[in-house]
Amino acid sequence: MENWITDFMNDWGYFGIFLLIALENIFPPIPSEVILTFGGFMTTQTDMNITGVVIASTLGSVAGAVALYAIGAVMKQDRMERLIEKRGKWLRLKKEDVGKAYGWFDRFGKWAVFLCRLVPLVRSLISIPAGSVRMNLGSFLLLTTLGSLLWNTVLTYIGSAVGESWESVVGQLDVFSNVIYVILGVLVVGGAAFFFWKRSRGAKSES
Repeated sequence: MENWITDFMNDWGYFGIFLLIALENIFPPIPSEVILTFGGFMTTQTDMNITGVVIASTLGSVAGAVALYAIGAVMKQDRMERLIEKRGKWLRLKKEDVGKAYGWFDRFGKWAVFLCRLVPLVRSLISIPAGSVRMNLGSFLLLTTLGSLLWNTVLTYIGSAVGESWESVVGQLDVFSNVIYVILGVLVVGGAAFFFWKRSRGAKSES
């Protein structure tokens, strides 16, 4: 798949990046890590530039996210899980992946849209629960754009910086994902501890 992606980007340039990133959001098995790091590398070998790659990829991210938002608006969690259970194998998705996206949205609310744009796989699926609860479209677009812009900029710059070694970066992004999971876990625990501390303090004040 990686060879097909890089060949497509070589042939179609910025439009190829836009289209592949949009598809990556709808079909997570297409790895954005490959698209973006190779896009960064292309800026050192062609007349493409980092700004153009970031803009094209961010527009693609938002387009794909809006499509999943629309799917979430008409397809509830149980129906989506049944669909993934039947057809998810060729997408390399599991029913639990959908549940994870809904769980993150329940914990972080609208900020999950921003945070999850920094986590592979979930970064695409988080748009579905946002659509299910009919999250304000303006807020959704803003947070999706900001999260996508950050993710796309970092990976594009990395691809440009490492040059022909861009492929080595892809395998190391699993470590990055695990770090993000740990950080979010700490935030959840810390937020829960603060909530209960504030609640107990209020109870003492009333007594």
